[in-house]
Amino acid sequence: MYRFGLVLLGLLALMDVATPLLTDGDHPPMSVAIGASVIGLISLVLVGYAWRGKRWTLAPLITLRLASALLAVPAFFVSDVPAAAVAAAGFGVAATVVGVIAVLLPKRELAGAR
Repeated sequence: MYRFGLVLLGLLALMDVATPLLTDGDHPPMSVAIGASVIGLISLVLVGYAWRGKRWTLAPLITLRLASALLAVPAFFVSDVPAAAVAAAGFGVAATVVGVIAVLLPKRELAGAR
């Protein structure tokens, strides 16, 4: 589950990096898109270290991914946000929760597998 969580968080980080290219400047605002892009870049670096077994990267990685998810929350409450943007925000928040849980789940061995 650990690698699955890292892959999911890495894909979300890649989507964050692409956000400035996908925005119309209003949904999300360009300042939010650039902030998400910076969070995505740093997250990608941390995912790379975590993939190589550096467990110290998990706390900052999870913090950044949750911060990215929080940047999407206003899409649910601001008026005139396109339905596609609300759906993308919902997917991003849900995928972030799944990725964080997958990274934090303890590693289990299959019974009889040695």
